[in-house]
Formats: sequence, C-alpha cells, structure tokens
Amino acid sequence: MSNNKTTVLIIEDEKAIRNFITTFLSTNGYKTISAKNGTEALSLISSHVPDVILLDLGLPDIDGLEVIRKVRETSSIPIIVISARSFEGEKVKALDMGADDYITKPFGSSELMARIRTALRHSHKVLTKDLGGQEDFITGDLRIDFNARQVIVEGKEIHLTQIEYKLLAILAKYVGRVLTYEFIINSIWNMPSDKNSQQLLRVNMANIRRKIEVNPGAPKYVLTEVGVGYRLADIEA
Repeated sequence: MSNNKTTVLIIEDEKAIRNFITTFLSTNGYKTISAKNGTEALSLISSHVPDVILLDLGLPDIDGLEVIRKVRETSSIPIIVISARSFEGEKVKALDMGADDYITKPFGSSELMARIRTALRHSHKVLTKDLGGQEDFITGDLRIDFNARQVIVEGKEIHLTQIEYKLLAILAKYVGRVLTYEFIINSIWNMPSDKNSQQLLRVNMANIRRKIEVNPGAPKYVLTEVGVGYRLADIEA
C-alpha cells in the first residue's frame, strides 16, 4: 500500500483506460488526479505538483513528447510513459527527453504498480551527483561499494574491468530506469551511438552478465530493453 498522500497524475485521452487506472490506483491507496489532454495536464502539474506522472503519448492536442519537454524545463517529477506505441523510436525519444520509464499497452496491474513504486522510491535522489562518497548500493544480492570500487555478489567480490565497473555504476545510479544506448555510450565513451559503439556496449554488458549473473542467458540484474537500452533491476531486500 502507498501513503494516501502520494498523488499520481494520469494523462490519458481514452476515458475507459483513464477510469480503470484511476480506480485501480485509488483502491491501492494512491490519490489520483487525471487529465484528458496535454493542456489540462500542464495546468494540473503546476497547481497540484503530483509525485509521479503517468503519460500517454498519443494526446489529442499536445504530443506527449512535448509534455515531457515542458515538464522537464522546471521539474524532475518522475514520468512513466504509458502508450500503445510499441515502436522503439518513440520509446527512445521519450526516455532521451526525460521520461523515467515506459510501459506499453496492454499492461498488467502488477507491472504498473511495480513501475510506480520504483519511480517513487528513487524520485528523491539527485541523479546528477557523483557516485563517490555515497552509501553502498544494494539490489537483491548485488552490492556495490562505491568508495572501494568493489562489486560483491552473494558475499563474493567480483572483478570487473574499469569499463565494466563504470557501466554497472551508471546503471546503479539510475536503478530501475531504462537507459538508452545513446545515453550510456555517450556517458562512458563520449562517442555517438552507431553500429560499432552499440556492439562494443553489448560485448561489455555480456561480460558483466557472465560475471554477476547466475544464469547470463536469463539475467536477474542487467535487463535488456530490446531496441532501446538497458535497465538494472531494482530488487527489494
């Protein structure tokens, strides 16, 4: 259950879907407000300052991507894109413009709840801070000691190369969020995302999985968002 003071703004032009999400979240202890278009949504964001935003990209007046851009000019409120658009390009654009996550229709209630919990759990973090000096990072049986630059899985220290450590650290910095290929590649190598750099990224991610996953073929921690990027699973203790 959520604190009933937690406010979720639902931006969805289809009334049936808007009502379903509203009812579902309300029964799980969330306060909900809703908007059927982008103009109404931007007004509600200013007046209510919600804790998390659920945003459909296909709005009748303002494109959902434009809503993301306007919100990010002044706010870091978590934005979860909810859309029937399954095209990778739309997902990448939304994430690169500042969305925290996306979920594609049709979706399950448990999946939606998990995404909201993750967004709320990490919304207080200042994601632009350097990792040095922060507390140890923990997800499941994976622990990263940022001060000692150590990675421990099930109590055993894992040796990663410098690049592998940087990749895992940046995933940890944005745990639970999907990071696009372009974002990761630019952050680690400061180069454009193309066929060669994406292959370099895949090789390094495969090496990380081989070292930290029990079954690299069915990873528990480093998850692939096909055609979009990678996500480090946020596993509660």
